[in-house]
Formats: sequence, C-alpha cells, structure tokens
Amino acid sequence: MTSEPTEPRDNVRFLSGRSDRGGPPADLDAETAILGAMMLSPTVIKEVVAELSPADYYRPAHETIHRAVVALHEQGRPVDPITVADYLSRTGELSRVGGPGYVQSCASAVPSPAHAPYYAGIVRDLAKRRRLMEAGTRLVQAAATPEATPEDVREALALGEDKLPETWQEPIPLGTRLQLPSFPLEALPDWLGEFCTGIARETQTPADLAGTLALSVLATAAGGRASVRVRGRWVEPTNLYIVVALPPANRKSAVFAAMTGPLYEAEKKLVAEVSGRIVEAELTRKVAQESADKAAAKAANADGPEKDALVAEAIDLAQEADALVVPPSPRLLADDATPETVSTMLSEQGGRLSVMSAEGGIFDIIAGRYSGTPNMEVFLKGHAGDRLRVDRRTRQEYIEAPALTMGLAVQPTVLEDIGKHRGFDGRGLLARFLYSMPASLVGYRQINPAPVPEDVTGRYERNISSLTLSLARTDDETVLDLTPAAGDVLVAYENRIEPQLRAKGGKLGHIAKWAGKLVGTTARLAGLLHLAGHLEDGYGRPIEAETVEAAVALGDYFAEHALAVFDLMGADAAKSRAQTVLDVLGTNGWDVVSRRDLFAKLSRSEFPTVADLEPAVALLEDHGYLKSHTPPRNGKRGRPPAPRYLVHPHVREGRA
Repeated sequence: MTSEPTEPRDNVRFLSGRSDRGGPPADLDAETAILGAMMLSPTVIKEVVAELSPADYYRPAHETIHRAVVALHEQGRPVDPITVADYLSRTGELSRVGGPGYVQSCASAVPSPAHAPYYAGIVRDLAKRRRLMEAGTRLVQAAATPEATPEDVREALALGEDKLPETWQEPIPLGTRLQLPSFPLEALPDWLGEFCTGIARETQTPADLAGTLALSVLATAAGGRASVRVRGRWVEPTNLYIVVALPPANRKSAVFAAMTGPLYEAEKKLVAEVSGRIVEAELTRKVAQESADKAAAKAANADGPEKDALVAEAIDLAQEADALVVPPSPRLLADDATPETVSTMLSEQGGRLSVMSAEGGIFDIIAGRYSGTPNMEVFLKGHAGDRLRVDRRTRQEYIEAPALTMGLAVQPTVLEDIGKHRGFDGRGLLARFLYSMPASLVGYRQINPAPVPEDVTGRYERNISSLTLSLARTDDETVLDLTPAAGDVLVAYENRIEPQLRAKGGKLGHIAKWAGKLVGTTARLAGLLHLAGHLEDGYGRPIEAETVEAAVALGDYFAEHALAVFDLMGADAAKSRAQTVLDVLGTNGWDVVSRRDLFAKLSRSEFPTVADLEPAVALLEDHGYLKSHTPPRNGKRGRPPAPRYLVHPHVREGRA
C-alpha cells in the first residue's frame, strides 16, 4: 500500500456534542472512493474485503454496489463500471442505487485506487463508532426513563449487545420508489428472449419494454384460439391486457414497430388469402340482389293469376340474396378505435381482436372523448370472455366469447390520469391490466450499439407469423391442460398469493381487485409460453411444470410493478399510514418501542386494530426507518419479552 492520504475528512458527520453537522459519523467520500477503486483496480478487491464488511457502509446504495463488485470478482468476471451496472440491472437493483450514472460517478471520484484499503479502514472504524454510539444511546435513554425498572435497563443492555454487530444506514425516503425487478427474459422461450434482448440492446431501452410487448404479441396470436384449463370448469382464455409506462424519448415507437411488425405482415397474408373469395362473394350477392330486385319489380307490375307466382319467386330470390354472406376482411389489430368500433370489429372477426398502440389515447376514448360518456363494456367483457350482446337502433351484434387483447406503451402520466377516473377502478377496468414501469435509460444509453443479428430477427419474425397464421386459419379453440406436476406448481402459487390478498396485513390487500386475478392471469401466461415454446405441437400436448414456473416468475414481476403503479395512481393507503406512524415516532422520541405502546399513540379512526398497523410498519422497515427485534429472555421463567421496534436516529432527531 502506498502513502496514506492526508486528513481531515471534511464530510465526516458527527452526532450532537461533537460537531454541528448532525447525524451519525460517516464518510461518504471514502465510501465512494472504495467502490470506484475496486472497479478501476480489481487487484485491491481482496484487500478491501479483508478490511470491510458490506454492512459497514452508511449509504445503502454503497452496500449494494459493494456486493455486486464482490459477486462479479468471485465469479471470475471482469469488474468495471459497465459490468457492475449490467449486473445490478439483471438483479433489479440498478435503479435503487441511482442508475448507471451513479455507478460511473463512483469510479470518477477516486483520488488513487491504491488508497482503497486505507479508505476501507476509515469506513470500518466509523461503522464501529455508529454501533457503539447507538448501543450507548439506547442504554442511557432506558436508564434515564423514570418508570423504567432494573429489568428494563438490563433488557436495553442486552438489546444493545445483541444489536452491536449492525448499524443504521441512511433511510430511503417514503416518497422514493423502491427497486422494481427487471423483466425476467429467461422466462421466455429462447428464440423470443434472444430477440427481446437484442432489440433492447439495439434501441438502448429497458428489456421490460420488449418483454411485455412480446407477451402482447403472443396474446394477439393466440387470443380466442386457445385457452387453459386450470381445473374443473375453471378455464382461462389466453388474451391479455398489458400496459408498459416509460417517459418520452425512450424510443417506445421503435421497439413497438419491431415487436408488432410480424403481426401486420401476417394480417396482410390473411387478407391476400381471402381477397378473391371476398370479391366473388360481393359480386355474387350483387347479382343475386339485382335478380331479386328485378323479380320484385316484375311482380309489382303483374296482374291476374300470375302475380302470386311472381311475388313468391321474388321472395325466394330476396331470401337467397340475403343469405349470401360476404366474409369480412381479416383484421388482427386495431389502434385508435372507439368502443363501438371495437365491438363491431370483434363481431366481424369471430370474437378476437387486439388493440395495440404506442400511445395511451385509447383510455381517453374509453372515458368518452368522442361520445362524452364512458363506455367500457366491450373492454370489460372482452377480457373475461363474457357474452357480449349489442342492441342498438342502427346495429345488432352478438359475440359468444369475445377475446380482446390490449398491448399499450404509454407515458407514466397516463397512468396517473386514469387513476383519477373513478369509473375505471370502480368497474374493474384497471384490475384487468398487467403493468410494467421500468426505469428510463435516457442519459445513460450506449451510442451506436450493435443491431440485432439477422438470424435472430428472422427467427422471431418467422415464428410469430407461423403461430399467428396457424391459429387464425382455424375456427376451433384449443383447450390446453396442465400436467399433474404443473397443476401442483400453480396450486402452490395460489397458496402463496391468497394470504397476501387479506385486507388487513396482506401485501396485496389494497390492490385485491387486481391481485385476485393474478393466478388466473398466470395460467394465461403459461398457455402463451407453452404455445411459443412448442410451435409445432403445442396444441396437442399438456403444459408442463417448467412452463408454469416461468409463468409464476412473470406473475411475481407484474405483482411488484402493479404495487408501484397503483401507488402512483393513489391506491396505496399504506404509505400515508406509514407517514402517520413516522410522525408519531418522531414526536415521542423513542429509540425502542413496543407495538402495544406505538399502537396506543395512534388514532383509532386510521388504525382501528393492531393488524392495520402491520402494513405501515412493514413499509417503514423496507425503507430503513425501523428494525424489528425480540429481546433475549433474561430468565427461564415468565413470559418472553415482547417484540420491539428499533427506531432510526434520524426519526428521533426530527430529520426523517
């Protein structure tokens, strides 16, 4: 190790009594310098690891980056800002640490990589001081409390000793969106995952955009032509409603065009196949109608006994002309269409249609942009497959089992706006969509990336076209069964999800309208993955357990993103309740508090029962404001100590 850098360290922050800066002692410059040194000079990684534990960092993002660096090093892979950012992106943690720009900034902040072990010693020593100060503060406060018993003081001492190996890190503000998982491209069949990876790299867009649109493309191909028998009479169609939200300048249109291109080409082929029959049918009907009109005119001018015969002949010809049906031109896709147009097209196309758009205008149309009155009936029934009957003065339509697919790429503000429309949530429209809200890469994109290999593009286009055409050319619906093992996987998933739907304490309780459909939607995803994975014989074989496991991975992905989206739309009451708890903790200045004492200070109107407190506390734990702890038993007799919540110093000091 070379010469040591000079002191003092200007950004060291002390607790009261030592400096007027406030806050636990920490050196953020030293932390970033360590990380940058390890990325610029991997030879120092071993020395740093010998000195420093990941938990010694004060800033959570630094701990996460440290773990990524060590993981890459242990795997024998290159370690630099690009590989570390890629690793964090694949683990779904890149956005939480501040994006690729922050990773790069750590490398730019290194005075000398050779000094990394010395910086590690600084960070380690400050972490020890934070732990000791926290344990001491806890003990002093317990002893200074007038009503505290000697047992309470001993409990605080035991608590301090027990928690000494840990330290508080910088909490994540409640307004900050926690990390969201990246789209699990590995859940897709190889040919599909390769193209999504390639188009994401070529356009420098999140893989989520291509991945979610790929599922919409599969649903367009199979919707209305295949369904999945979950068990008994529970059968799920394979159409989907999916919306992915990204800010402007994220090249949504480019990815959208690449993913949907084969569908439009397949539609052209279907039109070309029936164009001759359509012309023939139109001409035949025109001739028949003209013959019926002539017969009717002749019958009108006739007199005497022959009139009855001519009238009968005219009636027969009119009925024959009316019975001649001109087949509609095939349509797979719609875009800027009113609900009335969508229902008409569904009727014409045998109950299957896909609304695909790189904009969110369809929500304005549903809300009544043209009519002034919201009309979402076709979109509600088109997702569930419920019978749709339209009786108007100008038209009558009946669709036995509509299968409507929607694949939309919108701006996040669109989701905020539709969340304000009570009708969308009240009627259950929002609960029918799968949501994806990836982090934007704008500002961190690679310039002039490699295009998608031609063989990968060709395979994608051929397979999507083949799947679409093979299903479109048949009127029969394929019902896909699950193997016993696959059924067990889905039942296990259902058992895992069901408790999360509870209104009190359930992770998904506040979005139960959406989450209650998650298992069925996962079965739909399994059906699509099965057909895409078995292009030649998928119709005649059951869905296997491995495919359902891949669908479950997608279900988990969409569940996490749905929580974030409904939070954006104002559906999550847990955050406002968490803020209430945070305010109460700060007002009372607790460093340790029991659940009972905390509950006693809260309003019964907002927290009627202790169970109502649990989601808020869980959220505060996720953000680093609280830690749950059960003190060790001091003796063999009596009840065990009640669980406690450890409170972050920032809360006590009014800086939360």
